Amino acid sequence: MKNYKTIAKDGIVEEDIKKSRFICHLKRIETEEEGRDYISQIKKEHYKANHSCSAMIIGEDGLLKRSSDDGEPSGTAGVPMLTVLEKKGLTNVVAVVTRYFGGIKLGAGGLIRAYAGSVANALTEIGIVEVKELDGLQIQLSYSQYQTFTNFLEMEQLQEFDTEFGADIITHVYVDKENMDAFIAHLTEFYAGKVAYQPVGSQVIEVPFD
Repeated sequence: MKNYKTIAKDGIVEEDIKKSRFICHLKRIETEEEGRDYISQIKKEHYKANHSCSAMIIGEDGLLKRSSDDGEPSGTAGVPMLTVLEKKGLTNVVAVVTRYFGGIKLGAGGLIRAYAGSVANALTEIGIVEVKELDGLQIQLSYSQYQTFTNFLEMEQLQEFDTEFGADIITHVYVDKENMDAFIAHLTEFYAGKVAYQPVGSQVIEVPFD
């Protein structure tokens, strides 16, 4: 798997809906076993909860998909949660939404909106990244050049990595293979040809995804 989207980090986001507590747990996983173990862990931690519904997507192109309503009416929890993950194009992730019933019934439509909304809100708060294998370029800059480097990166919609401050500044950027020649041309033009760089091979990088 070279290029795919997943959550930026593991996390927990809670909200109240008509007096019921909905706690969405999101975790990165690589196997179905990892996902099942995490679901079991959440159920043990929240053994007093009414339900801990789940959805997971794993593998290249998200080929393996699982969901569970965990006692909620069929189709009102697991599948809506899974649908949110699918629409975002995510993989290698498990979502578990724990519900503590607050005394007000939501009805089928309300449950679907609550469980899907819980996952969607958690994804917004935790964030999504695109995991990509990109070609690296090491760039050497003077301190005066570096003062404008952030502006250059913003124009290119890139970020820097592993920056070292010595006599000069050594930093690294990672670019799609097919865009590398154009990037180098832009870099050279931006600094009027007075910039040193060298390729440093490819690396798997996580890039924030809006």
